Amino acid sequence: MSEQVHTNPSLTATTTRICVVGLGYVGLPLAQAFDSAGHEVWGFDIDPEKIETLEAGVDPTGDVGDEAIATSAIEFTTDPRHVEDAEVVIVAVPTPVDELEKPDLSLIERAGQMIGDHLTPGTTVVLESTVYPGATREVFIPALESASGLEAGSEIGVGYSPERMVPGDDEHGLRNVVKIVSALTDETLAELTALYETVVEAGVHQAPTIETAEAAKCVENTQRDLNIALVNELAIACEHLGLETQAVLEAAGTKWNFHEYRPGLVGGHCIPVDPFYLIYESEQKGFSPELIQKAREVNEYIPTHVATLTIKALNESEKVLQHSRVLVLGLAYKPDVDDIRTSAIGGVITELQEYGIEVVGFDPHADDDAMREVFGIDVQEDLSVAGFDALLVGTPHSEFHGLNFGDLRYDMRSDPVVVDVDGTFEEPAVANGFQYKKL
Repeated sequence: MSEQVHTNPSLTATTTRICVVGLGYVGLPLAQAFDSAGHEVWGFDIDPEKIETLEAGVDPTGDVGDEAIATSAIEFTTDPRHVEDAEVVIVAVPTPVDELEKPDLSLIERAGQMIGDHLTPGTTVVLESTVYPGATREVFIPALESASGLEAGSEIGVGYSPERMVPGDDEHGLRNVVKIVSALTDETLAELTALYETVVEAGVHQAPTIETAEAAKCVENTQRDLNIALVNELAIACEHLGLETQAVLEAAGTKWNFHEYRPGLVGGHCIPVDPFYLIYESEQKGFSPELIQKAREVNEYIPTHVATLTIKALNESEKVLQHSRVLVLGLAYKPDVDDIRTSAIGGVITELQEYGIEVVGFDPHADDDAMREVFGIDVQEDLSVAGFDALLVGTPHSEFHGLNFGDLRYDMRSDPVVVDVDGTFEEPAVANGFQYKKL
């Protein structure tokens, strides 16, 4: 680490003034946690509608809860001047990929410039957004320094602590997952460790460098992408071999060191995105990670395979594709969340529409208008299966577990189909005479 020293003794005090920039699925829970721990917190976002919603005591993410927001002391704002009042600024803005699957760090740069315009000496800035190894030094810090005129490491502290939020998973929330922390200097690292320990019960892991922490975040999601790609490819292989995938996995799982994964669509803002960050920076340094690329290719093919399964099932039920109607149950990227960002079901819908199949969606969690805009389909506000030839279970939300498949079959057209991506509803679907397909 740098020999230059930035110190902010107040960070180890009982109360720290914190400004969280970006109030999405990462920033809002973080702001609420620091507020609950007794810190003075400002929550900044560029979206005035989101700020109005939060000021009304409503949680737009659904992860923190309306009551927690309504009773918090967080000051929600669109005014970046509150950065001047903060001792610590934490940045949690999206880092997607562009149409060429290259890292898009434009929001990181904009956030750095905005914060830099209001930075004062002694402030510490922490980036939590997922980036490729080296991006904090190459992109974020230059934006801070150019806008503020202050030098990172000596006049302002800079750290990197990758978010590990899992939307919809109460068991693995901010408090229960080890927090990786890194910084430019040992002093800033110690200060940030003490700060995060006030909200993370699982403990803090100090990474030796910022680049190590950046790489760790990319690697943990890349590993999951690889493992899912393996079982997805195995599922396709088992189909060709005439084998039951789940039965094969259950048998293999009797060995003590077998890792359990299930085939399925891979969506969301992390797993389908983070591998591209690692691929990009590796290629910049002259190495092409072929296994990681292949895993992405496999998982990106699965929507096409699910559409093929659906078409095959419709054909086996002697349906005319151009007259067929498919109702998709669950369009969010994972169960019991409302997030449709990078949901892989979109690829399935597009494939089905290319065959002239009418597709309608229903999701009790996702916003109806957002689904219409993102997927380009009609959306039901209340579930009705009447007049449909097939049910495509994209995401098995908890609400679907109470469905009576006998009643569903009665209301649908003759010889109905169920395509159950995760295999959640095989028993009731088969028992009630549906033409049934799964991965």
